Amino acid sequence: MNNIYLNYAATTPMDESVIDVMTEEMQNNFGNASTPDFTGRKAKATLQRSRKIISNHINAQEKEIIFTSGGSESNNTAIISTAELKKQLGKHIISTQIEHESVLKPLEYLESIGYEVTYLKPNEQGLITAQQVKDALRDDTILVTIMTVNNETGVVMPIKEIGQVIKNHQAIFHTDAVQGLGLLDIDVKDLNVDLLSTSAHKIYGPKFLGFLYIKDGLNLPSFIRGGDQETKRRAGTENIPAIAGFAQAISKLENQNELIEKYKYFKKFITDSLKENKINFAVNGVLDSPTHVLNLWIKGISRDILITRLDMVGIAVSGGSACTAGSLEPSHVLTAMYDDNFDRINESIRISFGKITTKEEIETFVEKLIDIVKELLN
Repeated sequence: MNNIYLNYAATTPMDESVIDVMTEEMQNNFGNASTPDFTGRKAKATLQRSRKIISNHINAQEKEIIFTSGGSESNNTAIISTAELKKQLGKHIISTQIEHESVLKPLEYLESIGYEVTYLKPNEQGLITAQQVKDALRDDTILVTIMTVNNETGVVMPIKEIGQVIKNHQAIFHTDAVQGLGLLDIDVKDLNVDLLSTSAHKIYGPKFLGFLYIKDGLNLPSFIRGGDQETKRRAGTENIPAIAGFAQAISKLENQNELIEKYKYFKKFITDSLKENKINFAVNGVLDSPTHVLNLWIKGISRDILITRLDMVGIAVSGGSACTAGSLEPSHVLTAMYDDNFDRINESIRISFGKITTKEEIETFVEKLIDIVKELLN
């Protein structure tokens, strides 16, 4: 049996056309985009062309796109730089209990130096509401940071509605859209966001690259200090081959509606098959969420044992965020959703699909999963 990869929320394989574009750039475009000679001009042209492709995809201006090393840097920059910019207007921040670690850790740092953070609790479907944000807003709130799609459950947050709530408030609105880019229709103007983080390796692009959308007029201080690259907003020589690859990955994104229907079919097939075989399970989150993530509580079997047994037969799934996969701590997302239901928290796995996932792979996965569960519970 060929190996089956069902951990696309952790990372995706690079699209072949992305590899081709990057290889071409590495072989023929080695220049530094900041130098005035012919090599620099060629590199800068690639940089500008890539920025235009990417900005068009989210309905932003080219000057609003700042290239970073990835989602973690983008989130850190958005949060810490906003706190620095707005500290004279207040030190209150609103976020959620279910954010990615690259949001939670900067918030912890800010708390340690005197900022106050309100962490909104999700309901049992993993959802944060606009009303919660409205209720938490204060005169001294300077930042609201809420993810677009939860990386463990695939639940989509009401970012547009939250943007409307904050629109006439002094608070800056940031969203971590790492899991939403490439699947959801992201229009920064329609969403009313000021800052938006992404990562290329989640959409079949290169690792260690992302961008931060910064709304025109918001003059965030540079988080990475050094040179004057990225219009003095992010120091460091731009990675031209990777940026060209990111633009290619954006341009190769498939029809979003078709992908959403494909993923919904996979989720229904998996859950229907488990029901037919009398497997005791529950969905963590929302089954019909239009994303690529399905989080399942397989009752009575440890997450770690199930992941290991699936890996032994060549199937890759996960127990949650790849960034905390080595941790023995339970999922903070499921803990926020289900409080002290330790069985549910420790017996849940995350399955995530990609554009190249096939029906045959899902059928094989379900067959193996059922066999393993029945063996372990008998």
